[in-house]
Amino acid sequence: MGQYSKAQEVYEVLLHQITHESDKAHIYHQIGSIKYNQGKYQEALTYYEKAFPSNHLSWAMSYNNIGLVFYEMGDYPKALTSHEKALAVKQQLLPSDHPDLTMSYNNIGLVYYKMGDYPKALSYYEKALAIQQQTLPSNHSDLGVSYNNIGSAYSDMGDYSKALSSHEKALAIKLQSLSSDHSDLAVSYNNIGLEYYNMHDYPKALSHFEKALAIKQQSLPSNHPSLSSTYNNVGLVYENMNNYAEAHSFYEQAVQIGQQSLSINHPDLKMYRKNLEIIQKKL
Repeated sequence: MGQYSKAQEVYEVLLHQITHESDKAHIYHQIGSIKYNQGKYQEALTYYEKAFPSNHLSWAMSYNNIGLVFYEMGDYPKALTSHEKALAVKQQLLPSDHPDLTMSYNNIGLVYYKMGDYPKALSYYEKALAIQQQTLPSNHSDLGVSYNNIGSAYSDMGDYSKALSSHEKALAIKLQSLSSDHSDLAVSYNNIGLEYYNMHDYPKALSHFEKALAIKQQSLPSNHPSLSSTYNNVGLVYENMNNYAEAHSFYEQAVQIGQQSLSINHPDLKMYRKNLEIIQKKL
């Protein structure tokens, strides 16, 4: 945090020393990034809005940054407007398959996803993927991110088989480039487990949740909230397999970790407690 403050002081001194508008725009952009990294999104927004230079591609970057700020603030309609402006600028100046377009397509997809419009989110994720498939190596991590996003959209649309296929593609890419205990693998194993769970294939769901749990146990602190989520997922599978004793054990661990890492009124902790309460009545 101290480094950010010192950097901001330097930039503010420079602002008073320079006269060229394009140089000032660059410094406004840098200060905006500092504020963004500090989580001061409203202040970041103010500086990004000052950073508009005459160069059009720089406009696109500023619109993109403003969109990211609104996204973090949970103002999704304004985030969407900003990202659409960024995309419009890029579409005027760049070829239709330019890699820079993927960022805007993906960001718009993420906003639509947060707004619950999964078909539109999917449409933009697929546009990003199409460009990535033309411009990136087949094992590039960005492709894995896109497959993961597409899988999440399909899942929320209830198309679990397509969701599973996308998450498996994401996992295959990650396995080529990451160590076997990397936390990103746990995300994919968990996503695949959820799809098998949604498809009522509980043995396969259990297998993948256990893989996710093993990685998280190695790579995360013992009270990390992500662990409680996976313990809860394993408990759900055991409950649906009518193994109530095992389900109780995992729900109990989910609650114990949740109590250490989540606020007392956190919806996830409430869910873990409810699951534990229900399973206790089944024992």
